[in-house]
Amino acid sequence: MNHGIHTIDTGFVRPHFDAAYLVVENGCGAFIDCGTNYAVPRMLDGLRNAGLAPADVDWLILTHVHLDHAGGAGELIAQLPNVKLVVHPRGARHMIDPSQLWAGASAVYGESVMEETYGRLRPIPAERVIEAPDGYAVDLAGRTLLCLDTPGHARHHLAVYDERANACFTGDVFGLSYREFDTANGPFILPTTSPVQFDPPALHASIDRLVALKPAAMYLTHYNRVEDVERLSHDLHAQIDAMVAIAETAQHDHPDRARRHDVMKDELTGLYGARAWAHGWQGNRDELLNLIGMDIELNAQGLGVWLDNARKRAP
Repeated sequence: MNHGIHTIDTGFVRPHFDAAYLVVENGCGAFIDCGTNYAVPRMLDGLRNAGLAPADVDWLILTHVHLDHAGGAGELIAQLPNVKLVVHPRGARHMIDPSQLWAGASAVYGESVMEETYGRLRPIPAERVIEAPDGYAVDLAGRTLLCLDTPGHARHHLAVYDERANACFTGDVFGLSYREFDTANGPFILPTTSPVQFDPPALHASIDRLVALKPAAMYLTHYNRVEDVERLSHDLHAQIDAMVAIAETAQHDHPDRARRHDVMKDELTGLYGARAWAHGWQGNRDELLNLIGMDIELNAQGLGVWLDNARKRAP
């Protein structure tokens, strides 16, 4: 039973890479995350396929404002006359005025790449934005969607607990699990840092908080529903610790940032590959890099920023 939960492939990067969700209750809808501007037609198609009209959507809940989750929020909301945006208090200002978000990402990727990958960000009227502190309850036609502050991947991250389905929509805090890695042993999972706000103790705590709810399933942005929650949480904890150890060793051995970054990428590739092969995945190293090479790069960046920030905080 899917409890009125519909998975929408946003089309970002490749098929089965980036998901948004539509939750339907008594003829009313709530989107959870929305992908980029280029996902808006897919979101509206998902709505029609579920038998709803744009006016039937009451809520768009963002797990966080990274652009693969939230870049299309402004364009989507423009198509939904009755919707309110629900977002972590730290992320709200970036949805009302996305200029800083755009400038920061453009400084890394360049304007042309940003336009091609995400599309220009559209501001959202402040009166349509609701800040969701920890424990904020979204009422979807009598169905409670509980917003939980879950830092670790980003300080402005929230997860959504759906009491009716006994499931969590986890954004990026419960890691990545691409269906290409599924084996007879079930889904394979790995953590995701972010280039600026990775916080290992907070991430451990957020994972434990979600697991303590004893959900039947997690709905990941990358990608879709996974069960076997206890095992996957143990896998995430073990890998977070291993990633921290890789970063600290690289920092000790290679004070040059560029060399440190390359070493961390190599070590992360080895870590994830060894675990995937132990899980029963039959692909080779090239196939591994084709599927998660971008994630390895971003994880190495996130670890690097974490190391540099820790150095700044040291007495």
